[in-house]
Amino acid sequence: MKRVLVAGATGYMGAPVTRELVGRGYQVAALVRARSKPPALAAGEVLVAEVTDRDALLRALEGCTFDAVVSCLASRTGAPRDAWLVDHDANQHLLEAAKAARTAHFILLSAMCVQKPLLEFQRAKLAFEKTLRESGLGWTIVRPTAFFKSLAGQVAAVKRGKPFMMVGDGELTACKPISERDLARFIADCLEDPTKRDAILPIGGPGDPITPKAQGALLAELCGREPRYRRVPLGVFDAVIATLGLLGRAFPALQAKAELARIGRYYATESMLVFDPERGTYAPEATPSFGEDTLRDFYAHVLEHGLAGQELGDHAVFAQD
Repeated sequence: MKRVLVAGATGYMGAPVTRELVGRGYQVAALVRARSKPPALAAGEVLVAEVTDRDALLRALEGCTFDAVVSCLASRTGAPRDAWLVDHDANQHLLEAAKAARTAHFILLSAMCVQKPLLEFQRAKLAFEKTLRESGLGWTIVRPTAFFKSLAGQVAAVKRGKPFMMVGDGELTACKPISERDLARFIADCLEDPTKRDAILPIGGPGDPITPKAQGALLAELCGREPRYRRVPLGVFDAVIATLGLLGRAFPALQAKAELARIGRYYATESMLVFDPERGTYAPEATPSFGEDTLRDFYAHVLEHGLAGQELGDHAVFAQD
């Protein structure tokens, strides 16, 4: 029985990873913040520490030993300050603690979008990826495509008959969305498959890539009606970014909002697929598929039961009330 530490164990991905590892018989220690609700574990323990506080984290893990550490840490918004504090610094602290705990394998949940780093949170993630690769520990970096819940922001609106909102013609981007359950299984497999060690692993869900326009058509079909769309010009993002950037010179608080607008523009124009730098295009055929859960089944479940357990937070695209 391997002893595994899961950081961010109450988060969107940390919780299912914890459940999957416990279900496989691992001895799991869940690292959570003091104000977080501890995950319901069938086995293992809960360790409490603020990962952004290096000294507190080292004290909390003092004397512990782990065969592996799984980091599901991620900033909530992707704003520059939070990104460097969590995606980089907190993971740096965790890596230091992992070394002190004589850990042999560090698994990092990263993101597909770091392939084209135009945003500050992507640079923060990449900086830690580099540190991890050079750490001397065994490592695995998992870069998933879009999560199901990031595509769920318009389900309720379409169900009420509102049009599906999309940028341009809805064909600018595509992704191979993956469920949290399938991604948790893939991450757990990284502990058991030696070919997944010392590797950067992009991963998508089952089936062909899907565009925003196709998502709207799928939702309409499941609702039993013809698809309706509302097209948002890409220039809207550019205007908002320019305005907030200008005002941010006088009001620093608006700088973070400008970065959030840049994040929105990025996801409106960049696919969550493997990027081929030689061709300068995204390569659907090079994006691995994994799992069994489909976006169709997810949408059908949400239409019937709502988003309980899939609260959108900062992940939803074009969320509508």
